[in-house]
Amino acid sequence: MSLEDYKLSLELRIDFSDLDMYKHVNNITFIRFLQSGRVNFWEATGLATLFSETNKGAILVSTHCDFKKSLFYPGKAIVKTKLAYIKNSSFGLDQVILNEKGEVCAEGRDIAVFFDFSKDQSLPIPTDLRESMQRF
Repeated sequence: MSLEDYKLSLELRIDFSDLDMYKHVNNITFIRFLQSGRVNFWEATGLATLFSETNKGAILVSTHCDFKKSLFYPGKAIVKTKLAYIKNSSFGLDQVILNEKGEVCAEGRDIAVFFDFSKDQSLPIPTDLRESMQRF
């Protein structure tokens, strides 16, 4: 894994409320951090705008997280995101969560489907959106 392949990066502040009884960042917070990275991808590619204008967008169908190292307060989490693959109507995102030292604390994989929320069905990913997604 080369971190240079991850073209999108988002820095998040770790809040005291993110901690669990062991005084490190709770596992559910890691999932929330991955969500922030996913939304960052949707905004960067135009998926968020497309949804607001057409009611067509991405719907998450699977998320996975492997925990590698603890995160602590105070601190920052850096979420890096890249397109893992793109098919006819689905795509995958690979993500990593780093600490301030640049150490990998978690690795994630999201799978989403391009979806028409008005018709409640999946759709092929439009060519212009596909090209935008492939930049990342």
